[in-house]
Order: sequence, then C-alpha cells, then structure tokens
Amino acid sequence: MGKLKSYQEQLQDIVEKGINAAEEQQKKLASKPFDYAEKLEAEAREYSVKTLRKRYTGYSENLFEQLRSLNSRFGNFAAELVAKLEKEAAEGADAVSGAAEDVAEAAQDAKKSVTAKKPAARKPAARKTAAKKETASA
Repeated sequence: MGKLKSYQEQLQDIVEKGINAAEEQQKKLASKPFDYAEKLEAEAREYSVKTLRKRYTGYSENLFEQLRSLNSRFGNFAAELVAKLEKEAAEGADAVSGAAEDVAEAAQDAKKSVTAKKPAARKPAARKTAAKKETASA
C-alpha cells in the first residue's frame, strides 16, 4: 500500500503544479486590462473636459472646412467642364448652320444653272406641217 500512497501524492503534486501554473497565467492575463485602464485613467486626468471639448470642436471645424473646400474645388471643376462642353456645343452648332448655308447656296446655284441652260420653247412641229400641206395643195 505504500506504493499506492506514493502514486497518490505524486498525482496530487502534479495537479497542484498545474493549478498553480494556470493561476499564474490567469493573473497575468487578468492584469492586462487593468494595467491599460490605469494608464488611460492617468492620461485622462491630464485633460479636463473643457480642453477635450475644445480639441473636439477644433477637429470638427477643421474637418468641415476641408469638406467645404473640397466641395468648392469640385464645383469649380464642374463649372469649367460645363463651360467647355457648352463651347464645343456652340462650335458644333455653328458648323452645322454653316454647312446648312453652304448646302442652301449650292442648291440655289444649281437651280440658277438649270434655269439658265433650259432651251427656248419651240412651236409644235404639227402646225408647220399643216401649213405646208395647205400651201402644197393650193
């Protein structure tokens, strides 16, 4: 029975060592959040609520000023783009109207040349032959 007693004590020692190691690890892990909390608490005490509010307000104002500036830059870019597109559209419209005028002039010129080349109207040939027949039979 002495051997069983020895195994029992060895087993209890092994379990005791495991418990002690687990407890030590748990304490290390549990202390981390508390260490960070204590550090934050010390740093937070350095600032008053008023200074924190001033900083927040300053950052907020700066952010919105930058957003307004960005919006203004986009507006200027869009205005330049619209002006360029309007200019190109006006130039295109001028080109189209110029081409239409050229076509109208060409049509007028063609009409004049056709009218000028038209032969003079002649008397029908049947009348001349009828007159010749009358003079021949008389």
